[in-house]
Amino acid sequence: MTTAPVVGSVPAGAVGPDGDGDGASPPPGAAPPAGSGHRLRYVIVGLVLVGSLAFLVVKGLTSALNFYLPADQALAQKASLGSQTFNLEGLVEPGSIHPTRNGVDFVVTSGATRLQVDNTGSPPQLFQPDIPVIAVGHFSGTMFVSNQILVKHSSNYIAAHPGRVTAPNGSKR
Repeated sequence: MTTAPVVGSVPAGAVGPDGDGDGASPPPGAAPPAGSGHRLRYVIVGLVLVGSLAFLVVKGLTSALNFYLPADQALAQKASLGSQTFNLEGLVEPGSIHPTRNGVDFVVTSGATRLQVDNTGSPPQLFQPDIPVIAVGHFSGTMFVSNQILVKHSSNYIAAHPGRVTAPNGSKR
């Protein structure tokens, strides 16, 4: 005696479209199979990792791209710089250093340009007249407002950047 197969039945052990082994399709509106959920999680985690890596690369590159502008070039580009923070390069004019309650005011020169700098905070120990400095800050009106002064050792700085700093007597250092 042979039995006729039942319409709609699936042989034992067959895997159906939903992957659970019963051979039946999931009802409409049912949750996707478990394997799809894991793939979605992997995709989301991958996108988060790629996004985080991209953010770190962009942030690292923009913070690493510190540019130095001599005082004469900075003054010429003042309108385009606006209140953007940058590194101002110049020579401390002798007789221009005046201690204040918040730090020190001084004048940097570059070529024939003189630029007043208002620095908040303590200047470094090597800060003195007639040396090249980098002031980190931004323009505020006609003054450069700084919150950090970097002093380069003259012989090392001049060797690394020959001809960039002009001494008060007009000679290039």
